[in-house]
Amino acid sequence: MIKDELKISSKDWTNILIIGILFGFFQSLIFYFLNKDLQTISTIIFSISTAFFIAIFAIILISSSNRFILPKIDKKYWTVLSLFFSFLSGFLGFLLTFFIYFNSDFKVVAIVGSFWFSIAVVVGFLTLLIALILHQFVSLKNKNSQIAKEILESKLKSLENELNPHFLFNALNSVSQLIYSDKKKAEDAVLQLSKFLRNAINKESLVTLENEILMVQTYVGIENIRFDNKIVLKIDDYSNLQLEKIPKFSIQLLVENGIKHGYLGKELNIYIKFDKNSITVSNDGKKSFNIKFKTGLLNLENRLKILNIGKLEYISDSENMAFSIILKDKN
Repeated sequence: MIKDELKISSKDWTNILIIGILFGFFQSLIFYFLNKDLQTISTIIFSISTAFFIAIFAIILISSSNRFILPKIDKKYWTVLSLFFSFLSGFLGFLLTFFIYFNSDFKVVAIVGSFWFSIAVVVGFLTLLIALILHQFVSLKNKNSQIAKEILESKLKSLENELNPHFLFNALNSVSQLIYSDKKKAEDAVLQLSKFLRNAINKESLVTLENEILMVQTYVGIENIRFDNKIVLKIDDYSNLQLEKIPKFSIQLLVENGIKHGYLGKELNIYIKFDKNSITVSNDGKKSFNIKFKTGLLNLENRLKILNIGKLEYISDSENMAFSIILKDKN
């Protein structure tokens, strides 16, 4: 929860540091125009140093509290404690700058020397006000990110719920026919279907390649009830890719598509090949040159996009007609 609600990214901190330095620069110009006796360069150095150290203290104190303190206390105290550390950042940032330049000949140090503690408190409260604005900004940003994440997850679950209805109906029909002709086969088919459905209701959208291949083998075993063992899987070695994460039912969908469009009543070989950044499914059955991405393929294409895994391609030439899942290069 703490990471979702209060996390400030390194990019946010970098922007804060840059804004702080710019703020310090403009502050020095204000000091200079209010008192022309101040040295321009020394005033700029002092002001930018103050803003820099305030930002550094903010990064250290707030990040440390978010990581080590806030998770251990009641949520209702989070904002108060974060704002206290914001005040402390401004207070300590000014004090550190003041004492660093205390023995310098900067006129600005001499002017604030008699009431340095009061200025440190004022700077602390100014930092607190800026932190209030930042807190609202980060909260709004995280809330929008969470909403966007929930929308994507909702779309993904909706897509996953569209999978395999026809296969399920066909499998149940096949099992019902086997009950009368071969009870042992019917029993095996029910066990395989049960195994398949257990994986189907798995809430994870990404599964390992090893699990997906096991699902494909279970699926083809069930389909072979209808096709009288004429569907033959030929899977390349994938031992070095077993833990690669891919969308659930992605390869299974391509194998299902190959059976649906490639089966000609005789033995159908389905080849699953692996490359560094691609998984290719092809078959030696009917050749289709005019493939359109309909419900199933569009479903997979959209899931690949939402999960930011890669893309789906159809390879079609005189010798090779196959679907490939092109994975994003992680390097």
